[in-house]
Amino acid sequence: MRCATDATEILTVEAIVENRLYPFALKDAALKLIAMHDAAPRIVRYTADMKRWLLTQSILAFHFQRVTSPSHPGLTAAKLKALIAESNIVSKNTAFAHLAEMRNYGLLVDTHESGDRRVRQLRISETAETLIREWFDEHLKSLDMLDRGTRFSRSSADRRLLWYAQPRMAQSLFHDPDWSSPPQTVDAFVRTASGSNILHDLMSRVSPEKELEARMPVGPLRIGDFFKRYAISRTHARRLFDRAQLLDACGWDVGGERGDFWIGAKLIRDYRHWQAVKFAAIEEAFEWASRHVPEPIVRSP
Repeated sequence: MRCATDATEILTVEAIVENRLYPFALKDAALKLIAMHDAAPRIVRYTADMKRWLLTQSILAFHFQRVTSPSHPGLTAAKLKALIAESNIVSKNTAFAHLAEMRNYGLLVDTHESGDRRVRQLRISETAETLIREWFDEHLKSLDMLDRGTRFSRSSADRRLLWYAQPRMAQSLFHDPDWSSPPQTVDAFVRTASGSNILHDLMSRVSPEKELEARMPVGPLRIGDFFKRYAISRTHARRLFDRAQLLDACGWDVGGERGDFWIGAKLIRDYRHWQAVKFAAIEEAFEWASRHVPEPIVRSP
């Protein structure tokens, strides 16, 4: 096994939030998440709400646990049904529809072409692993910004670190209400289709250099910019922003999308803490994986 990392070096939620570089790292992460959407919008939009995000990460965890431990039961429709039964995250119909979507977009493939569909083993495709690896490594880069760390270089040097870290991270966030049940201001976005992408977009517009005021102006902004970019209806986008305005989370200086758009300090603080929960889970899981991934086998010539 690899040498253990000193536990005191692992960044906690509190340490991340209090780090003076965190607003800069978080803006960088938000821009990268948006870029991932722009590169593959039809795929990424299906994980841009809390329920589907948690479901997708759980599916990935099934796969990677099987990769690192062949004796571990792999993913099947029946296993997914059991996972749903012990949680209240999504309905059975939503979960099975999500599986079908992942198959349709080539993110999940059958390991066998025949057999009972309920027990047929599934695995993620190379496309899916490329996307989750990009997502994971971009978060490691943002964490490195906080303490000049070497997480990304270590991940690049040993691709197995993702396989070991992702299931632990997913398990942590799946059961952490600070992540899965975020504050009301954040929840207003992430419970709706493409809402997470819209929230990241808004937060990427906040200047990390400025001290927070009750309302942070971000310049002109129109709802049309969002429903076109994130492939949702104008009605859906309008309803989302109406709900956020009722919470005083964001809005326009003048009614009817006129004047500069502003984002409330409470939404910014809630978002930063909520994202810090994710970053801390990735941090802990990555350092755990660094200690537990086996040393590569060196074969004799």
